[in-house]
Amino acid sequence: MTTVTATANGTTTVNPKKTNLLDHHSMKHLLDETVTEIVTSRGYSEDVRLSNVRLLIGAIIIIIALLAQFYNKKFPDNKNFLIGCIYVLFNGILQLIIYTKEKNAFLFTYPPAGSAYNSTGLMVSSKLPRFSDMYTLTIASADPKSISAKPTIEFTKSVTKWFTKDGVLVEGLFWKDVEGLINDYANKKSK
Repeated sequence: MTTVTATANGTTTVNPKKTNLLDHHSMKHLLDETVTEIVTSRGYSEDVRLSNVRLLIGAIIIIIALLAQFYNKKFPDNKNFLIGCIYVLFNGILQLIIYTKEKNAFLFTYPPAGSAYNSTGLMVSSKLPRFSDMYTLTIASADPKSISAKPTIEFTKSVTKWFTKDGVLVEGLFWKDVEGLINDYANKKSK
């Protein structure tokens, strides 16, 4: 993350966003975080409802695990309770949410202020396959069944265009590409 800090003598220093080029997970994470900054700077506020539901289900799983830990019966006798409540039911619900709603998305947004009736929020997802330099960024409607939903749009580009040989993100180029994709999505007609 680029940070600007002021020093005691009045000068400012800029710390660029840097990553390990040999670790595709850290590259994808840095690019995804930067996309989140770009999208939210464009007036889209993040929708965290789905994350909150996942956290609530996770908390319920922990509470059930604690109940099972201090259950009157010892382990072999409470095995059915553990398997039924924790692993099958709640983990199944979590997997269903991830598979049907979340998919590869790392950002859900509300519609921009003032456009609630002619726009939906965004669902932003990305892919950076292992052993590949091709980063795919996809913008889709957060509510694809809405009458104001727009067609999905994406681009696939090599990450080598956005990083220096030292692993520093060239933010200007990346911002330009992502803002272009957001503009293309905004200019599309509804389905």
